[in-house]
Amino acid sequence: MTATKTVTADDLIARYADGIAFVAEETPATTVSDFTYQLEVAAENFEAAGINGGDELETGAQYLADGAGATDDTKRAVLLAQAAEYLARANDMADEYRLML
Repeated sequence: MTATKTVTADDLIARYADGIAFVAEETPATTVSDFTYQLEVAAENFEAAGINGGDELETGAQYLADGAGATDDTKRAVLLAQAAEYLARANDMADEYRLML
């Protein structure tokens, strides 16, 4: 049986920060608070550009913030896994946004 790697807040930031920063017109975030802010800005910009999925990013940002602040390891793992699910399309959305410019 293969063990599943637990997702961390740093993993999610590393995976999506560049694309989200481009859409939010910021430098890539390195902290959870900066990244969640950029996710909210990016969600608004996606909506303005007619790209679906902004609501998912806002939900993912909330799960990320909650998970990063969780003190219980199990709760943190569950919340960050939820964040990962909601953010899964972020890079594809950022690529679509780039093509529109």
